[in-house]
Amino acid sequence: MPDEQDTRLQKPLFTNLKKTRSTFNSIIIVVAIIMLWRGVWGLLDIYLFPEMPTLSFVVSISIGLVVLYLNDFQLDNLKK
Repeated sequence: MPDEQDTRLQKPLFTNLKKTRSTFNSIIIVVAIIMLWRGVWGLLDIYLFPEMPTLSFVVSISIGLVVLYLNDFQLDNLKK
């Protein structure tokens, strides 16, 4: 049976590993989001009015606002 001192020493180590893993997972998620954003941005530059950047920007903003409006600007899901 492990003695009480060994158990107390293992708890901080386990807690540190959980925090490190959580931080690593967060970094991976952030990189994935940035890569997704970059890919979408690149495709919009190529296919959405490539010869008229101002029109492309206005249409992109309009589409974004319409999507947010249809979703009632409910961004609470991002907090979870």
